[in-house]
Formats: sequence, C-alpha cells, structure tokens
Amino acid sequence: MDLKLLAIVTALVVVIYAPPSQEKPLSLVERCYCRAAAKNVPRSQIREIRFISTPNCPFQVIARLKSKKEVCINPESRLVQHYLRNALNKMRQSKFDD
Repeated sequence: MDLKLLAIVTALVVVIYAPPSQEKPLSLVERCYCRAAAKNVPRSQIREIRFISTPNCPFQVIARLKSKKEVCINPESRLVQHYLRNALNKMRQSKFDD
C-alpha cells in the first residue's frame, strides 16, 4: 500500500471518529453580535434591553422587540442614554431609602 494513501486514510479515520468538541469555533467566539445598529427603534416596540460587553467588541446594546425580533441599538442614542440615566436614578433612590 502506498504510504501517502495510508496517511490519508488514517487522517480520515481520526477525523471521522474523533469526539466532537463542545467549544465554539474561534471565529464564532471573536465575532461581535452587533455589526450594525438600527437607526430608529420606537420605544413602544421594545420589550427588553440587554447590554453585552466582551473583550473583543465594544459595548453593545440589544433590544428585543414585541415582535420577538432582536435589533442592535447605538449605545450613544438618546433612547439608551435616557434608559441608563433612569436606571442609575432608581439605584440611587433605592440606596437612599435603605
């Protein structure tokens, strides 16, 4: 049997019978969720807002709409700044009430 053919068959057997990895591929781990931000999202359509910060990506804001669609919002938009200001005020209020 040819040595090259034996090497190829051995490599295929290893690839086929190797246990699958539970980790995500490196390309998916490093990828940012938000690539583009929506320009105008009506506040009435937003169900919840999530904030994501990863080492490889800047601060990201993701809004889940009532239609169950998720969109990225610019973190510097008036909507997000107003939301953050209100959240901070509520935290300060609860701190003083204790």
